[in-house]
Amino acid sequence: MAAVGVSSLLFSKSLPSSHYRRGNAPRVLMGPVSLPKHSGRGLVEDFERRNGAYTVDTTTLLERYSVSSPKTQHCSRHDTKSSDPQVIAKLYAVMEAVADRVEMHKNIGEQRDNWNHLLLTSINAMTLTAATMAGLAATNAAMAPLVALKLSSTVLYVAATGLSVMMNKIQPSQLAEEQRNAARLFKQLHSQIQTTMSLGTHDINDVNEAIEKVLAIDKAYPLPLLGAMLEKFPSKVEPARWWPQQKRKQRPGGNIEGNNGWNRKLEEEMSQVLGVLEKKDFAEYMRLGNKALKLNKVLAISGPLLALLGALGSSFVGSTPSPWPVMMGVIAGAMTTIVNSMEHGGQVGMVFEMYRSNAGFFKLIEESIMSNTDEREVERRENGEILEMKVALQLGRSLSELKNLAASSREATEEFASKLF
Repeated sequence: MAAVGVSSLLFSKSLPSSHYRRGNAPRVLMGPVSLPKHSGRGLVEDFERRNGAYTVDTTTLLERYSVSSPKTQHCSRHDTKSSDPQVIAKLYAVMEAVADRVEMHKNIGEQRDNWNHLLLTSINAMTLTAATMAGLAATNAAMAPLVALKLSSTVLYVAATGLSVMMNKIQPSQLAEEQRNAARLFKQLHSQIQTTMSLGTHDINDVNEAIEKVLAIDKAYPLPLLGAMLEKFPSKVEPARWWPQQKRKQRPGGNIEGNNGWNRKLEEEMSQVLGVLEKKDFAEYMRLGNKALKLNKVLAISGPLLALLGALGSSFVGSTPSPWPVMMGVIAGAMTTIVNSMEHGGQVGMVFEMYRSNAGFFKLIEESIMSNTDEREVERRENGEILEMKVALQLGRSLSELKNLAASSREATEEFASKLF
């Protein structure tokens, strides 16, 4: 019925007015016509489907019924700032590179996590086998089995020492944590680029900023091991940095009330939150990172050293009536297994990287706040209300809890800014 009504209406509008005066109005329009509420495109498609090869100018029909096409609606939303097609193409190219890096870091992270489990299992098995052979060699009086057991135990100890040195050097658990962090950050960057494109206000500056962020993450979490691997035992703990350097500017001196969501009260609140982050959260995770690094250094040195002592002890089994060689061969092997299990089974390197990354996370929040509050022109800042909401969510707090934190920062409180870590 809807198609018949539309066909009759179109037909009646195409007839001259004199035709109605002669009483030749179509009979189907004797009563009032009510059109069902359909979208413009559905109306046209239904009309064309029911009328076969007869075609209608879609634009004319939509204008006649005052229905705006989706294309027209889309253009009206983005007429305020049209984007260069090359900019869109470049953003898509960056998104493809970011998506590829997500998969690369994810796959390599799984591989290096497997390294940690396989190498730890292999080293412990070799060490325990070498210790068992050293003990059996001491109880065997025959010369031929004694030499075979001694030689096998020594070879296993030496091999375990070499593998332990290599494993302690690369720290597979720490490498796996680095790749997990990189994959998460690249996913976050991919979502940010998608958001930028959906807003329809992108320009070449967004492209340059996205490329800088990609290169910054690449530098913070490199993929290759030779020549580019991060130092696993640095002399000084530095927070991880995966964002481009932000320029510092002078503080504004004029009135900021009601400009871009900023006011004096919000500036004071952000400054107080910044003080809590620096004194409590950032300082605490740097302290924990230093402790984890020191523990990892001790374990990394102790494991190979104990395995080497086991190799020396097993090589002298049977050469002297003293029980010390066999005791050294057996006890050193047991201690080596314990130390390796603590270091790599407990993933101390991963814990150190986690503390370092958390400290970098707080450093990023600090720089984000400072880059806005130090901006001279308030209009060029990020909207104050949006920044406040972001900081609250990043710290695991509501807006009211963030305000309470800022208010309590004037007092001597033990409360940390973040509730997530």
